[in-house]
Amino acid sequence: MAQAERFRKRLIAACVRAQNGRGRVGEDGRPRVDVAIIGAGATGVELSAELRNTAHVLSAYGLHQLDPRRDVHIHVIEAGPRILPALSERVSVETAKLLKKLDVDVLTSERVTEVTPLAVLTASGKHIDADLTVWAAGITAPPVLATLGLPVSRQGQIVVGPTLQSEGDPDIFAFGDCASCPWPEKQTTVPPRAQAAHQQATFLYNALRARLDGRPLPSFAFQDLGSLVSLGHFSAVGSLMGGLIGGSMFIEGLMARVMYTSLYRMHVMALHGAVGMALDTVSHWLRRKTSPRVKLH
Repeated sequence: MAQAERFRKRLIAACVRAQNGRGRVGEDGRPRVDVAIIGAGATGVELSAELRNTAHVLSAYGLHQLDPRRDVHIHVIEAGPRILPALSERVSVETAKLLKKLDVDVLTSERVTEVTPLAVLTASGKHIDADLTVWAAGITAPPVLATLGLPVSRQGQIVVGPTLQSEGDPDIFAFGDCASCPWPEKQTTVPPRAQAAHQQATFLYNALRARLDGRPLPSFAFQDLGSLVSLGHFSAVGSLMGGLIGGSMFIEGLMARVMYTSLYRMHVMALHGAVGMALDTVSHWLRRKTSPRVKLH
């Protein structure tokens, strides 16, 4: 939270400096602010859309006089050949089109070699101006996991088997982002997504009961139900998977946004129950109606 607050203040400060002629100036002679996001996974892509919206909101509240699209430049830098590499190619292509409409500069196959206070350098020799740089490339598990004496993956996750038991000690289970769990169908590991952690939590509840009763442990089987990427109030894209639709289905626009919100509400209900979810929904709606979108101090 402290980092997010620091980023917000730096973004406003960069906009104010630019409009007062103390920042960067583009080739057209106009003041400009550059934000570089390294990594085009779901985090980097969603952040780029939210920042484009933020540029409009800051302008609407009079915090800067810059043109939100012409003067605030957002760059998304990805080392791989396409954005959203963990999702289907169609979702990646359609999302790239939407980002282009939002005037977000997407650079793929560009491996970052150096980050300086005012620029990002890539292996191909590109020099990308950046007043602010956000690192959103990949995940790393908490360092404490490496101190437990258990085998860990390259990302620092505890290596577990199909039963979610750690390879170093069968009495220790791990799940969610801190576990590197095999996904035999894809010949890889289960992705660090909320739906994976949710499924593993349900599985582990039943597995631990079986262990306490002296019954053999079942094996965890991840079911990919699809993925949704939110581009703020602009749009959303994603794919749904499952037996009800007989495979996968691409969705975008209003339907994807509604489903994205519905999934969030389902997670809230799983944590706090139906009453807690209903109260949270009403509270969120009231805050949107009575509070400004950004702080004015």
